[in-house]
Amino acid sequence: MTTTKRSTFAATLRTTVLLATLSGLFVVIGFLIGGQSTALLFLFMAALMNMGAWFFSDKLALKMSGAKPISESEAPRLYEIVRELCTRADLPMPKLYMIPQDQPNAFATGRSPKHSAVAVTRGITQLLSEDELRGVIAHELAHVRHRDILVQSVAATIGAAITYLGYMLMWFGGDEDSGPLGLIASLALVLLAPIAASLIQLAISRQREFAADAGGAEIAGNPESLASALLRLEEGAKAVPMEVNPAAEPLYIVKPFRGGGISKFFSTHPPIEERVRRLRQMRPSLV
Repeated sequence: MTTTKRSTFAATLRTTVLLATLSGLFVVIGFLIGGQSTALLFLFMAALMNMGAWFFSDKLALKMSGAKPISESEAPRLYEIVRELCTRADLPMPKLYMIPQDQPNAFATGRSPKHSAVAVTRGITQLLSEDELRGVIAHELAHVRHRDILVQSVAATIGAAITYLGYMLMWFGGDEDSGPLGLIASLALVLLAPIAASLIQLAISRQREFAADAGGAEIAGNPESLASALLRLEEGAKAVPMEVNPAAEPLYIVKPFRGGGISKFFSTHPPIEERVRRLRQMRPSLV
């Protein structure tokens, strides 16, 4: 097994474990609230919410970002790059969109490879070299190939549901006759469940970024092009602000928002330095 395949497999395995933990937490909350019947109801509700989020995720993401369809006559070189990389990755051609913002960034969305879209900002086409842009597009196509939109939709939906349940419990409370220990347990559930759900969701997002980096390097055939692009994109994101709905932040290749201090521990993206280090370690296996 190559280094790239080992890295992708490890990230996928960790993501699967985290998703199972997140789903289990949701069902456990249902059990604690109302026993086995409520737990089963919550499991059914989670399945319905996940299907809805997955099916409409592309439309929501594109609308939140303000992305507009771009034709081949408007961006012939971009189409050429995407078409070439899709051939290398054995993927159907996605729909292409342009986000009218100057910050250099990009994301992929869609419920399956046949219903996928890649959106790039105006800024990214102006900042990056053609080779660096190939690395970024390859990263986004790796997200499509790994069906990461499905994974992130599931994580986001269950995480939001757990947080909502925490607020419900806060206002409507548990059984007043359960005694001090019962009240303490209810309080712990209210406070800790949303935090745990958020941490798991963030961990899933970071693992999918590592896997997409590895997969993108393999598709492009040159991990240095993506490594160089990530460094330039981070500098661009620091210099140029971007209007982004916070719910869409995990989709982008680099964080659209800047944050320091404790916020780094609650980031949807791994540190750029770590992503670049892993990519540059891959060079001997791909060159």
